[in-house]
Amino acid sequence: MASQLLLLLSFILIFAVPLLFVSFGALFSERSGVINIGLEGTMVFGGAIGLIAINGLCKINAPAAIVVILGILVAILSGTAFSFLLSLAAVSFNGDQTLIGIAMNLIATAFAVVVTKWMNGGTATNIDIPQSYFVLDIGRLSLNIFLALAVIIVPIAIILLYKTFFGLRLRACGENPYSALSVGINVKKYRYISVSIAGGLGGLGGLAYIVPTTLSFDTTSGVVGFGFLALAILIFGQWKPIRLILISLLFSFLLAFSYCYSGLIEAMFNITLTADMGITPELFRMIPFILSLVLLAFTSKNSKAPRAAGKPLR
Repeated sequence: MASQLLLLLSFILIFAVPLLFVSFGALFSERSGVINIGLEGTMVFGGAIGLIAINGLCKINAPAAIVVILGILVAILSGTAFSFLLSLAAVSFNGDQTLIGIAMNLIATAFAVVVTKWMNGGTATNIDIPQSYFVLDIGRLSLNIFLALAVIIVPIAIILLYKTFFGLRLRACGENPYSALSVGINVKKYRYISVSIAGGLGGLGGLAYIVPTTLSFDTTSGVVGFGFLALAILIFGQWKPIRLILISLLFSFLLAFSYCYSGLIEAMFNITLTADMGITPELFRMIPFILSLVLLAFTSKNSKAPRAAGKPLR
């Protein structure tokens, strides 16, 4: 029983970390007034480029610390660079932010597939992952590096957004950009910065999801909707950091349960669930997405979204 609970906890933390990174990235973007539907694509793009860099460093026998640090930096910078598509089209040219985000999601997956096929000689679309590089062994404790980063980055993000003049100005751009302009705030600059932060966290979130969950990343499957789930967490959490953390943990628990339900239920109730009974992991993996639809249906009327979110600055 104890081993099953520990396994459940480890899966909760694995899934919570990328959701936190991406939902906080979306929080920065939307607080400045830019709706970022393209986070799914940003996760795929940043994660794939980061993995390509990691594999290249492994082939030249680079030290493990260099592989990890450079791989994470490449994922962050790739996500940031990819987010400039949104900044350029939505902030500079006042394009429709929803359509731009959808296009980014399609572009990222197609790009990752093309690049991995080229790397693998035109056939396979997989990228191998050296998982052991991203685990810190502290005595008997094995710590995922991405969890350690989340413990550092999430509090910094909250302080930056709510306890600094930068955060105050950024939020003003999302609430009333014309009032912000009237007091000398460069709204477009703040929106560029916030979308870049969202891109960097999205790229990091992509790597944080891919590395712990598989030994070989198939670019055709992407990140299985985690970017969209992070957006649902942002909306249901009413753009408030503490709620984002709690809801990320709730959704992570539901996702983690799909990997551990058989052993847990057997240990607790001595009942064995099999696919012949119509109960499969996929059934449980649908629950967070179904729950997000139900919650959004009931909470959308009381939405506290930034008033200028999605509205171009003319």
